[in-house]
Amino acid sequence: MAPVTDSESGRINSAVSTQLRRTREFVDETEPPALAIIAVMTLSLFAALVGFLAVSDLTIVPFVVFLGTAAIGWVRYQEETAYVIALAMTVSTILILGLIIVFIFRESVPVIRYESATVYGVTVPGLRMFIQPDWDAVSPPIRYSMVPMIHGTVMVTLIASTVAAPLGVSAALFLSEIAPATVREVVKPGVEILAGIPSIVYGFIGFTVLGPWASDQFQTTGQGSYLFVGIVVGLMALPTVVSVAEDALSSVPESMKSGSLAMGTTDWQTMTSITLPAAFSGVSAAVLLGVGRAIGETMAATVMLRGVPRLTEPLVNVFYGQETLTSIIARNYGEADGLQMDALFVAGAILFVTVLVISVGAQYIEWRMHKRLGGEI
Repeated sequence: MAPVTDSESGRINSAVSTQLRRTREFVDETEPPALAIIAVMTLSLFAALVGFLAVSDLTIVPFVVFLGTAAIGWVRYQEETAYVIALAMTVSTILILGLIIVFIFRESVPVIRYESATVYGVTVPGLRMFIQPDWDAVSPPIRYSMVPMIHGTVMVTLIASTVAAPLGVSAALFLSEIAPATVREVVKPGVEILAGIPSIVYGFIGFTVLGPWASDQFQTTGQGSYLFVGIVVGLMALPTVVSVAEDALSSVPESMKSGSLAMGTTDWQTMTSITLPAAFSGVSAAVLLGVGRAIGETMAATVMLRGVPRLTEPLVNVFYGQETLTSIIARNYGEADGLQMDALFVAGAILFVTVLVISVGAQYIEWRMHKRLGGEI
C-alpha cells in the first residue's frame, strides 16, 4: 500500500475541518426546539439499535418514539429533520454493513480453529482448509477444505472474464464511438435489460439447453461443466462491463479526439491510440466489476454444476464442473449445522474479501482515470 502523502493528508484534514465547521454552523443556526427534536430522534434511534442488538422486546418503543418525533419534526422543521434522517440512514447503512462483516467472520471462527494445522511447531488457524483438497461433512475424518470451491470459482471467473471482457469492451466502443445516436438509444437499453433477467433463468436455460448439448457433443458423463457455466455467467456480466466501459469511453474529452483527427489519423486509429488508452483505467474498472459479478454469481452455477466438492482431474479440465464457493452455500445452507454451517460462513468470508478487493481496485482505477482526465474527484 502506498504511503499517505503530505498533500493527501492535508486534503483529509481539510475535509474534516470543513465538516466540523459546517456542523457548528448548523447548530448555531438551528432553533432550540428543532435541536431538541433532533436530539430525541438521535437518542431514540440509537436506543432502538441497542435494543435490536440485545434482542429486546422493548425495541419497538424507542423506534416508535423516533417515528413520532420525526413526524413532528417533518411538519414543523422539515429541512433540519430531512438532514438528520439522511445522515441517520447513511450512518445506519455503514453500521449495518459493519455488523454483517463482524457476524460473518465471527461465525467462521469455530471451523477455522477446527481446521488448524501446525507448521514448524507453529499452529496456524484454518490452514488445513487451504492445503488439503478434501471436503467430507459426513464420514470421519471430517474435513472442510475450501480448495475445490476456490478452484471452481477461479475456473468459472476466468472463463466468464474471457467472454465478458472482449465482448463488453467491443460493444462499449461501438456504442460510444461508432453507433449513430438512434442505434445507441436502442442497443444500450437492450443490453442493460440482460441485467434484469433473473440468474435462475440463465441457469435453467444452461441446464436444459447447453448442458445436454455439451454432454452429447463432448461425451461427458452427466451434466455440468465449468466451460458453459463460465459462458453463461460471462453473458450475465456483459451489461456491467458494457455500461461502465461506455461511460469511461464517453468521458474522454472531445478535444483529444478532435486533435487526433486534425493530425490526419483515421477514426480507427483515433479510437485505438487515443480513446482507449485515455479511458483504459475506466475500461479496466468495468472489466473488474464484471469479474466481481462472475465471482458472486450463485443460482446459475448452482443449477448447472454437479454439486460435488472435489477437484477436477486434471485441474485444467473445463468440461467437468464440480462446485464453487457460491454454489456450495446455496446448495447446503438449508440442511447444514454445526461446523458445516461454519464452513459455509468461511466460504462467504472468502467471497466477501475477494469481491471487496476487486471493488476497491475498480474504484481506485476509476479515481485515477478522473484524475488523469482532469475530472472531478
